[in-house]
Amino acid sequence: MKELFEKLYKQSDTEFYHLLKDHLLKNIKTFVITANPEIFMKSNEIPFFKKVLYRDSTIIIPDGEGIVMGARKLGYDVWGKIAGVDTVAYLFDLGNQRGASLYVYGASQEVLDLLREFLYLNYPNLQIYGLKNGYSSDEREVINDMLLKGADINLFALGVPRQEELITRYFDQFNHGIFVGCGGSLDVLSGKKRRAPDIIIRFKLEWAYRLFKEPKRIQRFYDSNVKFLYKVMMMKKEKQQ
Repeated sequence: MKELFEKLYKQSDTEFYHLLKDHLLKNIKTFVITANPEIFMKSNEIPFFKKVLYRDSTIIIPDGEGIVMGARKLGYDVWGKIAGVDTVAYLFDLGNQRGASLYVYGASQEVLDLLREFLYLNYPNLQIYGLKNGYSSDEREVINDMLLKGADINLFALGVPRQEELITRYFDQFNHGIFVGCGGSLDVLSGKKRRAPDIIIRFKLEWAYRLFKEPKRIQRFYDSNVKFLYKVMMMKKEKQQ
């Protein structure tokens, strides 16, 4: 897990967004991992994380207060949380400004229908190359379509770790593009789900709001966040010895 902390993007969200803009304008192929404690914990189980970790094309951003807290406890100077949902919203805005193209694979058809309306209304210059749901679409067929069309922005909303595994598997076959595993960000941006109120986000309690709204996530929260913080404390103890 130490390697993930070393690779973690530690500068501000503004600097990160400038980096994304630069990569989009220069056609620099980029894989953004929106890391939360669940991803860090699964890195111990899933070999593909090691494959992508040290690539220059991979950027791991701290999409979770638990990641920021863990990094700081281990002595890393991290600016703060860079939310995946904010990153996707920025890419929509940037894509609209530049007349860039977008391909989305994942989420439900209901969410994609809402998203299509949202994009047409708010980002009319964004070229939509594809919106394929993650439930009834044929994976290989979708990937072939993505490869053929070569969008500038490619979002995979298939859940952790499937979305990261899929990007990793086919990343080298693409010539350019920004690739993001965006989890449930599209549910929020499409209007299907409400994000936590600003005051809750400001007090860094968005995780508590999600648990309150979706209590079925409690076991998942324990398996990722609680065990993650325990792991961090063990790492800190070893570091001090």
